[in-house]
Amino acid sequence: MTGLNSASCGTAVVLASPDEIRGLLESAVHRWKPDILDLSHAIHADPELGGQEFRAVKRVRKVLRKAGFSFDETQPAQPTAFSARFGSGELMVALCVEYDALPAIGHACGHNVNAGSAVGAALALAAVADQLGITVKVLGTPAEETTGGKVDLIDQGFFSDVSLAMMAHAAASDVAGGSSLAMGMWDVLFEGRPAHAAAAPSEGVNALDALVIAQTAIALARQQLPAGSIVSLVVTEGGSAVNVIPERARANIEMRAPSIENLKIIQSKVRRCLEGGAHASGCTLQVTPSGNAYAELCQDPFLSEAYRDAMTARGREVIFSAEPVASTDMGNVSQVVPSIHPMVGYDVRGAAHHTAEFAAFGASAGADRAVLDGSFGLAAAACAAALDPAQRERLLRT
Repeated sequence: MTGLNSASCGTAVVLASPDEIRGLLESAVHRWKPDILDLSHAIHADPELGGQEFRAVKRVRKVLRKAGFSFDETQPAQPTAFSARFGSGELMVALCVEYDALPAIGHACGHNVNAGSAVGAALALAAVADQLGITVKVLGTPAEETTGGKVDLIDQGFFSDVSLAMMAHAAASDVAGGSSLAMGMWDVLFEGRPAHAAAAPSEGVNALDALVIAQTAIALARQQLPAGSIVSLVVTEGGSAVNVIPERARANIEMRAPSIENLKIIQSKVRRCLEGGAHASGCTLQVTPSGNAYAELCQDPFLSEAYRDAMTARGREVIFSAEPVASTDMGNVSQVVPSIHPMVGYDVRGAAHHTAEFAAFGASAGADRAVLDGSFGLAAAACAAALDPAQRERLLRT
């Protein structure tokens, strides 16, 4: 692999070898280490729920401003999202920063590690932006655990000028190239008519009956759903007193599938089950999407391999796996721009994501190393693409 010059990429860049660039990245990560780790620790110690991450955003913006990033004149509509950039090169590299936590158990998905590594990668790339003819774009992406802030940013055009997008996710081991499940969530409301359950039951229209019928129909329909499908349902309201016919019943439904196409099939079947419950009981039905639907994750092969190579140089063993891992709104980003979303691992003593036990390790020495290694790995993967004329041309065409 040779360094770029102005003839190979259409923009003026200084000739640089991959080894030289990696050296500059290493130096930048080391120079910014206190700020990167302080950011990760502060977010971990002060968890905020999706859409309410005001203090986390303030902390991230402070670090970026210190590093010379400017904040775009047009900002996202969400109050805890933002767009910042450094450099003026034609190849636009986006780093997606997540910082939302989970109710009661804090950063049980490790989003403080995600935030630290994304910001660290942005700081490292800023050190080589002029040499490589790149612009580093940092997007604050709220509410990954709930409504999917990245989907809103796509809809608002904040990825329209992006050549590639990146982030790393906290995990128990290092994995590149994995997928995720497409996901959609609904809030369901059945409404009937109350009546005394003993004195005048025939006067009532039982909303709980509607939900029971629908839930039974969904259970029976699972056999005919596409392979790998998951449908989860929890009843959140089913009546207030045993001697009153329930006039209202509510449920939350979560649907996952290997692809967005299969998700649409599931949603169609589940919707018919809900309508069957309403029809059979005489209730009305209201279905409200809860946040954005998440598409499956499709990671870029070149960027994934470049990331693994860089992480190997840091002494890590990164495996490739095509197995889907949960769901993420980074999947939607990967459908519109070449992306990676590797898992960066540290010792969590066997704890699973979304548990208080996992959250307890988020500011450990292992997590800190994951933040710094992830910063370098993401930045090095972007640089590998920028230094490769064929890959650079491919990404500029996206």
